[in-house]
Amino acid sequence: MLSLLVAIPLMFAACPRGESPTSANSAATPQPAATTTSSAATSFDADRAMAHVKKQLDFGPRPPGSPELAKTRAYIIDQLKSSGVSVSTDEFNASTPLGQRNMVNVIAEIPGESKDVIMVSSHYDSKYFKDMTFLGANDPGASVGALLELVRVVAGNTPKPKLTYWFVFFDGEEALCRDWDQCGKPDAPDNTYGSRHFVEKLKKDNQTSRVRAMILYDMMGYKDLELGRDTMSVSWLQNIFWQTGRELGHANVFVDREEGVGGDDHEPFLKAGIDSLDIIQLSNYPYWHTADDTIDKVSPKSLKIVGDVTVASLPKVEQYLINHPQR
Repeated sequence: MLSLLVAIPLMFAACPRGESPTSANSAATPQPAATTTSSAATSFDADRAMAHVKKQLDFGPRPPGSPELAKTRAYIIDQLKSSGVSVSTDEFNASTPLGQRNMVNVIAEIPGESKDVIMVSSHYDSKYFKDMTFLGANDPGASVGALLELVRVVAGNTPKPKLTYWFVFFDGEEALCRDWDQCGKPDAPDNTYGSRHFVEKLKKDNQTSRVRAMILYDMMGYKDLELGRDTMSVSWLQNIFWQTGRELGHANVFVDREEGVGGDDHEPFLKAGIDSLDIIQLSNYPYWHTADDTIDKVSPKSLKIVGDVTVASLPKVEQYLINHPQR
């Protein structure tokens, strides 16, 4: 696995429009909130996912380049390794409205029968505010916690997946200025630094065609969970997840209203021709980018709903991609 990642110089940070930052250094790996061996992983454990959310908040606000984000990254890497997966990092310097910032994407890989890739992702940086303490329990604590637990489940399940899986934690999704479009330029947006870097690396290394589907978690842990269909996402991926959600008894969560996000970490992938899906609750989450985005807004039940639906949907995504080979 490691040789594969070296051979493919990996690459490799999204929340919606409306908003802010700093240089990542390594930190001592904290004591894991929930460790396990991959052999024990069979189903999505909401309590484990919730423990990951709480651990992030213990570090405090986690904007790009901050010591708190470095501690979060060390925790993420430690938890991924405890799941028995191959882990790599991709460090890069980003030019931002606040100057150069060192950013780091984290990538876990589970090889499959095919080198074609399904990616599941989340950003792990929290929004920078100079005038308030923003912990980001749902944005991005919930999505990071759910993604860490998803890795444990997929790594522990057998048989070997048909396609290779990349689980990517993006740095620098949040704008460094207060608003998403406040400081950006057409050729240099002030947002999605890590995901844009990842896609550019894919292009440079002629690996874009390997990534057949990209699934993004963002703001999907609210206790009153309701997921509309992001208007940018591709319909076949939405159809698989929404139908699976209903089959599992969650028709009240996976609803058919539109969710207008306007941009997120899946956007660079869509522009590169990679089919992508954003699982996000934005329009009716009243605590977005406020000091009240705290742990009481996140529900283990919501994390489990999204986790269970993802676990049940991934084999269907694999089969769709096998039945629809690239031309």
